[in-house]
Amino acid sequence: MKLSPNTPITVLNGIGEVRAKAFEKLGIVTLSDLIQHYPRAYQNRANIHPVAGFDPDGACSYLLTVATEPRVHLIRRGMSILRFRAFDESGTCEVSYFNQNFLKDTFHVGMEFRFFGRMVQDKYVKKLASPLFEPYVEGISLPDLVPVYPLAAGLSQKLISRAVKEALSLVETPEDYLPGDIRLKNKLPTLRYAWENIHFPADEEALKRSVHRLAFNEFFTYALSLLRAKGERAASGAPYMGEIDLSAYLDSLPYELTYDQLCAINDVVLDMCGEGEPAPDGTVAPMSRILIGDVGSGKTACAAAAAVLAAQNGYQCALMAPTEILAAQHYHSLAPTFASLGYSAALLSGSMTAKEKKAVRDGLASGEISFVVGTHALLENKVTFARLGLVITDEQHRFGVMQRAALAEKSAHTHVLVMSATPIPRTLSLVLHGDLDISRIEQMPPGRMPIDTFVVGESYRVRLNGFMEKQIAEGHQVYVVCPAVEGKEETDPENMANYTPFGRETFASPLPMKAAVEYAERLKQALPHRRIEFIHGRIKGAEKDRIMQAFAAGEIDILVSTTVIEVGVNVPNATLMVIENAERFGLSQLHQLRGRVGRGNAKSYCVLVSDANGEAALSRLNIMKETNDGYKIAEHDLQLRGPGDFLPTGDGAIRQHGGVTFRLADRLGDTALFEAAVEDARALIAADPGLAACPALRAHLGAMQEANLNTIN
Repeated sequence: MKLSPNTPITVLNGIGEVRAKAFEKLGIVTLSDLIQHYPRAYQNRANIHPVAGFDPDGACSYLLTVATEPRVHLIRRGMSILRFRAFDESGTCEVSYFNQNFLKDTFHVGMEFRFFGRMVQDKYVKKLASPLFEPYVEGISLPDLVPVYPLAAGLSQKLISRAVKEALSLVETPEDYLPGDIRLKNKLPTLRYAWENIHFPADEEALKRSVHRLAFNEFFTYALSLLRAKGERAASGAPYMGEIDLSAYLDSLPYELTYDQLCAINDVVLDMCGEGEPAPDGTVAPMSRILIGDVGSGKTACAAAAAVLAAQNGYQCALMAPTEILAAQHYHSLAPTFASLGYSAALLSGSMTAKEKKAVRDGLASGEISFVVGTHALLENKVTFARLGLVITDEQHRFGVMQRAALAEKSAHTHVLVMSATPIPRTLSLVLHGDLDISRIEQMPPGRMPIDTFVVGESYRVRLNGFMEKQIAEGHQVYVVCPAVEGKEETDPENMANYTPFGRETFASPLPMKAAVEYAERLKQALPHRRIEFIHGRIKGAEKDRIMQAFAAGEIDILVSTTVIEVGVNVPNATLMVIENAERFGLSQLHQLRGRVGRGNAKSYCVLVSDANGEAALSRLNIMKETNDGYKIAEHDLQLRGPGDFLPTGDGAIRQHGGVTFRLADRLGDTALFEAAVEDARALIAADPGLAACPALRAHLGAMQEANLNTIN
């Protein structure tokens, strides 16, 4: 009997309580979760290299015969190495495994294996250290493409691969919620075919077809969520804001607003006042608007105007930010303005004491507090509002569609305003924000100097360290961004992947990855008199916030980080951003990182460090040198990378808490599939708004929403 996709993974062989907890770190609890934990890349083991023609720059396959019996050598106490020699027709090499003595009984003279790893030449000896291996038997084929999965502590590639294979054999394929006519129109394979071939592809074509089918599912569901949310909100109504006088607020600002900011505020005022007279119940069509603008373009000032308008009319406003430190930054910058206008403001976050949280909740429930800034803590059931009239979310790509809706549902009638610092290409923004009207802020405030950007190689290391020293000596601070947390991520043979056949440039680089932890230690040696710290996503939230607050306070000279600082606090004193292995990042991400500096009055710089010499990589990095315009960069990125950089993707990244997570969007070379899915979703909603003819699809969307609410509460 086949098992339900919702069956816990503990039914699988070898997965007990301990391993189940390790899987849970990846968001994997059920068989369905496991099957949807897609490989991040594939090892191409089909192309067998001769020993004499080995490739020193990458992992390759070698078909070798064991020439000598393995011998174990003790290096020092508790450490050993197993070695033996192997050969093919072109030559011999030494194969070794560190602290894996149990493999001694695996390899015997005359046995053939397909090894996969990176071979090096050490003087006169070719060496293959800790390669992956598979017994080779004539007439029995081995897979050409081997999946490489995102991992968590306690899990290995072999374990996940074996578990996925068993799950596929046991699980019942659920009823396909994608309507059959839409699947056939887009020439998409069945769900079962896609599941099997994304994990264990028969060939490259089968893999591509599977990726397209599963990506279409994600896009289609996302579009339906947006369209249904827009339809439901349009019917709900929101408060009429008839009292309009923003002169006191505008006079309180220490700077002149740009034309784009004034236009955005005008859009907001028109939305919140409605067109013509309000309905008999005092409501108008709810505002559903997004402010899109580069870091530093002044979105928050426009959002604050909307909050003031709500307070003027006797309504409360809630601003939700993705991190505690960003929420605190908003609160401390906006609370004085609200106080000067006679309105109370408060901060609500998870790290506050129970007494502090209760005081804020009581103030919101009574209506005493007009403006609250918070994190996901605002979504808790205990948080109620007396007269919530406006919901603002910052860095909207960090929240799912249904999370935004969950906060808006704290009141029956609410206006919604969201902000995004990710410039979106115009052609894509209409698709991505189907439930929102768009206001773009393309002008930067006067006085903001462009950030000078340079591309340098490893040979500039000494000069670069000197430039860091110069910036610090002048009283400024420095960011350094690395693509990895620790160096072992690059050398783990299980993680070697050299094949991602998704019809797009993946920017995989054979150059060694700089790791934040090791880099920080090297910098401390090079600049011993400077205060240097590192931060990355594995550090607990409280410690992460402590480090960021210390940096913001000027107590750290150089902050070495992964991309966790892409969305972070405002540090006007930081004037230099150094990005290591810049070839590994997309243009939009590089632009977001660059936006961490240039926020003060001092001249700021961005240095992209890369020894990549490929034409495509150099072309991308030169675009960063040529322009600071986020929209131009976004258009280039869309052409080069497809829509993945603009969507919340998976692979262990931010999960949408029951909302839609794009696990496969970054594997597509263009937006054609995305646009097709959106158009089909629009046509379906137009013909059948309640999805009466698609019960499986309706049930799937309902389950997503229920999962979202369960996670929030």
